[in-house]
This record gives sequence, structure tokens and C-alpha cells, in this order.
Amino acid sequence: MPHQFTNRLINENSPYLLQHAHNPVDWYAWGDEALQKAKIENKLILVSIGYAACHWCHVMEKESFENETVAKQMNENFINIKIDREERPDLDHIYMDAVQAITGSGGWPLNVFLTPDCKPFYGGTYFPPVKAFNRTSWTDVLTALTLAWNERKDEIESQAENMIAHLQKSNNFGQTLSSSNDNIFTKENCENITENILKQADTEWGGFGKAPKFPQTFTIQYLLEYHYYTGHKESLQQALLSIDKMIEGGIYDHAGGGFARYSTDREWLAPHFEKMLYDNALLLNVICDAFKITNDKKYEQAIRKTIAFVQRELMDSEGGFYSALDADSEGVEGKFYVWDKTEIETLLKEDAKIFCEFYDVIDKGNWEGKNILRILKSAENFTAEKNITESKLEIILNHCLEKLLEERSKRVRPITDDKILLGWNSLMITALCKAAAALNEEEYKNLAEKTMRFILEKFRENKFSFQLFHTYKQGIAKYPAFLDDYAYTIQACIQLQEITSDTAYLDTAKEITRFVIENFMDEETNFFYFTNKNQNDIILRKKEVYDGATPSGNSVMAENLFYLSIVFNNSQWYNIAQKITTSLGTAIVRYPTSFGVWASLLLKNTFGINEVVIVGNNFYGLRNELLKQYLPGKILQSALNENSNFPMLNGKNAANETLIFLCKQYTCKTPVFNIEALVKQIKEE
Repeated sequence: MPHQFTNRLINENSPYLLQHAHNPVDWYAWGDEALQKAKIENKLILVSIGYAACHWCHVMEKESFENETVAKQMNENFINIKIDREERPDLDHIYMDAVQAITGSGGWPLNVFLTPDCKPFYGGTYFPPVKAFNRTSWTDVLTALTLAWNERKDEIESQAENMIAHLQKSNNFGQTLSSSNDNIFTKENCENITENILKQADTEWGGFGKAPKFPQTFTIQYLLEYHYYTGHKESLQQALLSIDKMIEGGIYDHAGGGFARYSTDREWLAPHFEKMLYDNALLLNVICDAFKITNDKKYEQAIRKTIAFVQRELMDSEGGFYSALDADSEGVEGKFYVWDKTEIETLLKEDAKIFCEFYDVIDKGNWEGKNILRILKSAENFTAEKNITESKLEIILNHCLEKLLEERSKRVRPITDDKILLGWNSLMITALCKAAAALNEEEYKNLAEKTMRFILEKFRENKFSFQLFHTYKQGIAKYPAFLDDYAYTIQACIQLQEITSDTAYLDTAKEITRFVIENFMDEETNFFYFTNKNQNDIILRKKEVYDGATPSGNSVMAENLFYLSIVFNNSQWYNIAQKITTSLGTAIVRYPTSFGVWASLLLKNTFGINEVVIVGNNFYGLRNELLKQYLPGKILQSALNENSNFPMLNGKNAANETLIFLCKQYTCKTPVFNIEALVKQIKEE
């Protein structure tokens, strides 16, 4: 069926932009054509930012952007630009900061209005077609801004200049925070961080704060590590409770595996149903840690099922992983994932009763008249009540879930955002490395290596450079990579070396790190800008330090620099990492849930980094045994023989034996012959 309207977005390959290619709105992608047109015609610019899996983005499109009358008003008075926030996070960050400064809140869709020279002066998130929810209607906004631009242009330009000054000022951290002479790496600071985290803990349902609830994996990671170093039981309890409640809740897809982005309620029942690659990668990391600590089978099952979901639904045949699955199907949020009880009874027959009781499936539905599968009672307690064994229950439930998954596959699927993002793929490589280590699973290691080969082949500008691109689809890599992309890729290389012992990954990490320092670092503060110094289509270069849904590129770079400074004996890199971590010290301690990766960095460097070296004929077996241990704050290198190119391996001779060395700053204890003895040495530190 031919479309009535087609705009310039038809030439893009972002699924989000393509969703708007047949709107009557005369959309442009961000670029010279649109920006020059705004200047020539002296028109305001509307920048509308969203992403393919965004529910409210779809709502606003249907209500306003598909409306011909609204489109006419937009086309006559504005230059209209659509941006996929995942393709251009740099622009999203800048204009999100502006809208948050204007309104006090943010989100997507993000609609921001700019002067013809791209300076923001007004904006918001979702606007309804008619005034509702205490929100001005979209057409009223368009009318008011058109009138203001025609009659009070000087006033708008002044507002825009003030906004730019505010954004620049808020970007000037690093000079006025903690003094570089302060010693932030203290046990007292670690204790205060823990107290500040636990003040926000939901001790009944897990997680932190009130609804909506996000996984906050970095905070969970910190608590697991703090328990490791101090034996603090409350930290372990809250971390495991949080993981357990998510795995039991509706945020976890019990039939298909994988996690949705966040929960709309305190109990993790009703998720916002979009499934993002990065969330699943970050949750895998902490679930792997939980498995190492407890050896609990439920964590292994969640790991395997989540990776199976990623392979089945997000893996590209060429290599790499797609970005996300939409929340909606057939225009209804969550429709793909929810069930009627009668539907389950028809499918499962005699097993339906026990299945429905276990997964909280009820006649009236547990959410908006439908049922989201969730677990309210542990298998141990449930089987005791029903007088059956846990193994029999597991067989029944797995058989039932397979039937549901098969039946669900016949439904209309949510749209897949099939662009392949460098940073998110690198996060998944790290997660696969963690899973390979925790479960001693060769398949996951091979998949991690395959994905890194894909990245280094498809995302590099050329084979002689470590300049990378941000996104890839259908043979085309585009947009210069951002700080997060580089930082996560270095991190993935580090993790790959630990599980493979291939030092080529460390050499790659070193070269990418050099590129980042040369092209992203602010010489004055040593923090890193989000964008490359040669990028010129933005109004300012931002520095991001908050660990939010994904880790800050600066916190991961600090972690990378601490690690690689020891691997390569590079004091300059160590000093950079120490300086930027120290300058944020006060903020890290006071607001640890916003600085989770930084908090872990502070913790590990307070208690000391362990350099572990395994050398000899059996290095492979001992390495794999060691990798199953929960030992945060370690740097691992293992090899058949010594290697003078790496200080940790230099001079480590094993003769006919396989030796394990525990060192700090290259000073080593007497080598031992097994992992049990190594763990004992570490505990005696």
C-alpha cells in the first residue's frame, strides 16, 4: 500500500527515524541541510528526540505528528528535526540538560526549541494534542512560540544566550570540587557510602528508592564488593534481595529470558516492557557476581536464559547485537508478554493449576486485566506447601514455560531496533566474559571474542587507526564514536584478556586509550569530554560523570586507567585516574547511587588492588578455576612463560611447575600452587 507522505527520513537507517518517514511533518535528520535552512529562512528549529522502543514517543507521533493539520503548522513555522537519541547521544545530552534546566524534569520524547543558531530556549517532553494532565497542548505551544519569535525575537535570543551560559557553567566541574591533595581513599568514606546507599534501600522488595524502580546495578555491585572487603552482612542481604526480587518479578521475562528496562511499581511486577541490550548486559554482570558468591542455581539459570534471549532475539547474523525490542506490539504496550488465565489453561491443561499458582496468574489478572508472570513464593516454600519435590516442580515449570514461549512466538512481535551500537556491544562483551568466567562456559567466551572481532572489523575507520564509529547497520558504520563507546571497548578488551590470556587484547586497549587521551581529555581537569575534539556540529562539548542507566564514560575510563597503569607500569595514566576520582570524592560519598562505578573504584583502591599472575604448563586450568572465584579488585595475567613486555609477567619463571603469584605494585609473595592457597593469601592481606 503506497504511503500518502514521505519525508527525508526515508533515507536514514535508524529504525526510529524510519518510523517517522511517512509523517506529514517535513522532518529532517540533524545535519547541514536543516541547520543552514533555519539560518537562511530565520526560522526556529524544533528538535524532537526519542528512540525506537519509546512508548510515549509512539503516542505523540500518533496524536500529533501523523495529524495533517498539526504537521502544516509545524512545517510553516519551524525547521523540524528528528533525532534518534541512541545514534546521537551527544545532542541528546546537551538538549536534555537544557530541558531539565527549563522544566525541572526530562525524559522522552524530548522536544526542544532552538534559535536558528541551535541555542535552546524552551522545551519539554510529551505534549498532548489537547490540554491535559496539567500539560499545555502541542498546538498551543507551537502557536505561542511562533508568536513570540515574530514579536519578541530579542527576548528569545537573550533566553537562549542565558541557557548556553548555564550549560557551560554546569560543565565546568573538576576545578572546584575536592582538592587533589585530599585522600578520599579511606575506609571511613567507604563506610559512609554504604550508609548513604542503605538509607535508600527497600528492604522488603529490594532495589532503592520508590517507584518507578530501575535496576541500579552499579549500586548492587558496590554492596557486593563492600561485603567482600568488610563482611558487612546488610550489604550482601540488600544486594541479593534486589537481584532476587528482579529475577522473581515481572521485569524479568520468565518465558523468554531477559529483563525489561525498569519497573513502574515498587514490587517489580509491571515493567516498562522495552528490552534494552545494555540493561541485560549490566544485569548479567551482577548476577554473575551473585552466582560466584552463593553458587545458587537460580542465578545460573537467569544468566543462561538471559544470554539465550540475547542470542535468539538480538544477535545479528553478520555479528554483533541489536539495540532493543520495543515495548509495544499491535499498538499496545506489553501485549506480546501478558496472558489471560484461560489462555494458559487451554495451553497447559493439567499443569495449568500448579503453574498459575506459582506464577501469580489469576482470573481477573494481576495487571490491567491481564497477567504478568511473577514469583511471589520461593520454590522451597511452594513445594513444601504442595508436597512435591523441587526437582519435579522445576521439570513441570520448564515444560510449561517452553509451551508458553512457543505459543508467544506466534504473536505479532514488538519491533526490533536493529542498529548495532559500539558501546552497548562492548558492554555485552564484558557481560559474556563475566558469564564465561563464572560458569566456565566456553561458548560464552567464544561469542565474546567473535563479537570483538566484529567490532574491530566493522567499526574502525581503517585498519591503521583506532578511530571508531558509533553505530553500524547493513554494512554502513556512521557517526564518530563517543567517549562511552571507547571506554566500554577498552573495558571489554581488559575482560577478554583475563578469560583468554591473549595479551593482544591489552595491546589493543593500550592503543585505544592513547587515542582517547589525545582526542577527548580536557588537559586542565583531566576529565574526558563526551565528544571527539574534531567534532564540530554541537554547541558545546559536555563532560558526563554521572553513572545512570549506563556507566559514565569518565568513570569507566578512570577504572581502565587504574588497571592499565599497572599492566603497563604507566604512572601518568595512574595519576589521571587518581586526579579525576579524587576531584569527585565528596560527590561520590554523598550521592553514591548517582556515582556507583566511581564508588566501586574508590572502594577497590582503598582496600588495594591484587595483581595475580599464573605461569606454567597448567595456567589454563588454574586460570579457569580462579575465574570462578569472587575476587573484586584483581588484575589477572596468565601465561605459559614469562613475558618481558608486561611488568607483571616479567621474570616470572615456573620451570616445570605452574606457579601462582600474588603481588602488589610488582612486589610478590611466595608463589603458591593452587587457588585455595591463593585465596588464603589474599584474605591474610
